This record gives sequence, C-alpha cells and structure tokens, in this order.
Amino acid sequence: MGFFDSEIIQQEAMQLFQDYQSLMELGSSYGKFDREGKKMYIAQMESMMERYHIFMKRFELSEDFMAKMTVEQLKTQLGQFGMTPDMMFQQMQQTLDRMKAEIEAKGD
Repeated sequence: MGFFDSEIIQQEAMQLFQDYQSLMELGSSYGKFDREGKKMYIAQMESMMERYHIFMKRFELSEDFMAKMTVEQLKTQLGQFGMTPDMMFQQMQQTLDRMKAEIEAKGD
C-alpha cells in the first residue's frame, strides 16, 4: 500500500488542512481578540504547527516514492525563496514567539 493510500494518512491530512483553514479564517479577526483570546489562538497555532511538522517527518521517513516526491517538491518550492522546511518551521515559531512577546509587552 502506498503512503497516500492509507486511510489514516488521508484523514490526518484532511484534518490538518481543515484546522489550518479554520485558524486562518479565525486569524483575520486576531486584532479584535482580547489577551486571553490571543493566547488561545497562538496555542492552537503552535499545536497545529507541531502536528504539521510531525506529519512532514512521516513523509521524510517514508520509503514510498510519492511521499519522497512530495518532500522534494516542498524543498524545491521553499528553495525558490531561499528556505528549507526546517527554516520554514523555525520562522513560523519565531512569528508565534513575537506574537506572544507582543501580548506580554502590551499587557492587554
């Protein structure tokens, strides 16, 4: 069975995509959130990013040809911006860390 033939992989990919879409929609109102709402949003983003990172590691560790091609496509796409997948995750975490620091600094 191929990597993408797994029902578990398909469900997890769909759930990640749906969660990401929901958080992006919710994020459009981030500026209107109170302090606790902002903290909850950041925590949800961190959780989603951790899940995504683990999901991508599964691709990297898989022996499946299509999984390997997916990783290579991501590396190629990110490489056009001078980035690697690890750099992408680091940058996302830095953004969330800045958001947390801003909440703490403002105290609102």
